[in-house]
Amino acid sequence: MLRKLHIQNYAIIDEIDINFSNNLNVITGETGAGKSILMGALSLILGGRADTASLQNRDKKCIVEGFFSIEGKKDVERFLNENELDREEELVLRREITASGKSRGFINDTPATLQQLKELASLLVDLHQQFDTLEIGDSDFQRAVLDGLAGNSDLLVTFQACFRKWHSQRTELDQLLNQKGTFQKESDYNQYIFNELDQLNLVENELEDLETELKMLNNSEGIKTALTKVYFELKESEQPVVQQLKLLSNQLQSFSDYHTSLPDVVNRLQSAQIELQDIADEVDNLNDHIHFDQERIDHVNERLSAGYKMLKKHGVQTTNELIAIRNEISKKLEAVLNIDDTISQKEKEVKESLQKAEDIAKSISSRRKKEIADLEQKVNALLHQVGMPNARLKVDVKPATLNLYGSDTIEFLFDANKSNRFEPIRKVASGGELSRLMLCIKSLVAESIDMPTLIFDEIDTGISGEAAKQVGFIMKDLSTSRQLITITHQPQIAGKADAHFYVYKEIKSDAIKTNIRLLTHNERITAIAQMLSGEKPTAAALENAREMVMN
Repeated sequence: MLRKLHIQNYAIIDEIDINFSNNLNVITGETGAGKSILMGALSLILGGRADTASLQNRDKKCIVEGFFSIEGKKDVERFLNENELDREEELVLRREITASGKSRGFINDTPATLQQLKELASLLVDLHQQFDTLEIGDSDFQRAVLDGLAGNSDLLVTFQACFRKWHSQRTELDQLLNQKGTFQKESDYNQYIFNELDQLNLVENELEDLETELKMLNNSEGIKTALTKVYFELKESEQPVVQQLKLLSNQLQSFSDYHTSLPDVVNRLQSAQIELQDIADEVDNLNDHIHFDQERIDHVNERLSAGYKMLKKHGVQTTNELIAIRNEISKKLEAVLNIDDTISQKEKEVKESLQKAEDIAKSISSRRKKEIADLEQKVNALLHQVGMPNARLKVDVKPATLNLYGSDTIEFLFDANKSNRFEPIRKVASGGELSRLMLCIKSLVAESIDMPTLIFDEIDTGISGEAAKQVGFIMKDLSTSRQLITITHQPQIAGKADAHFYVYKEIKSDAIKTNIRLLTHNERITAIAQMLSGEKPTAAALENAREMVMN
């Protein structure tokens, strides 16, 4: 709901504030007083094109601000969250234009792009002007009208969840089919590579261990000679080191009672003797197990040669990387064997989800079609009331490919002159006809669809008398559930206002300025009387105006 509109330095408006009521707001004024200027200023915060020609005072910038109450507006809250904008109790849209022509938009004081401003404004305000391409020609709105009347809201939520599930499963199936094709193309090659690696039958770190073993085998004679010499010196020479340490230890042992440090030295000599004894035994054992083995050398060389070939072929450095490649290819080959079962299961899921979605879509379509006759009858009756007796609406519902909103293509067709040549609304209806048609339709679905503030700019074009009176009745009834703002020249509509604003020109500092004020009860009567009979209203006109306001 638009609570307040602030305009500063726009065209011949110096600075004004308009505080709107929650229901029906009517704006009147003489031709040329500046009503269209108000709409021009409003269009700026709705994302309209900025023009520096609108700045009369070039010394300061133009500012237009709209203050909105957004309680219960889930679409608005979703937009703010998606765009990471602050959520406050009052939403402020602001547009600034500098003398240089630079335009800036703001949402709650946060800089916003023009596209963001447009998108958010469309959730807050529905502006209907002459010759605009109006929302009623939009297929989404037409569908929403039928769904609102049919009470399809909950059913659509269920359907859309099912549709998205089906769509996701179908995407997964397509991926599996593509994957199967890829598997089949690669299968022979993968099998060849796997066989090579599997036949090699490498174990973890095998090549690295073989390299170490080969170095040992190639140096086995030198190693064996060194081990033999070490063992000889430790245990079998004329004066073995182990035996010498034992003798030295025994010599000191006999004097250990005469010096406090000697027992420790003796213990260390004995420990060294034991350690060298163990070393000698281990050297002897190693010596027994090291032999020059040409056959083993040849086998290791062959194994390493085959391993190096695989490393080079696959561009890796270690045995474990080759094993990982073999395991990965094994999984792919196994997947080829299993993918047909997976595809079969997925096809079953897709079929079940599609059937469920189609069943719900049929139910949605059936409920929509049940509302067509009643909608056509009521809209056509309202069109007759608002001065379009020859106009008729026809709703055309045709089957369509399953989509997020069901399986229907919905088109509102219009015949303005009982010609029986129904055409899409956007092609044949004039601006005034569209505005009144929109009013009739929205009055029927006001309780079913979450609509924004409705603004009608001269919806009364080409009507008067009883037709204008009926438009007033419809607007009044619609405004009980939706905020309406309308610019009108018809007293019958002005008389239904909850808040009546009057636009006028005044001379201020030797310059003509547009201003606006909220009329009191008596001022309303006078203004409506002037709309009926001229600048100096007659007593009859005043009485007639008083009756309009009272009723």
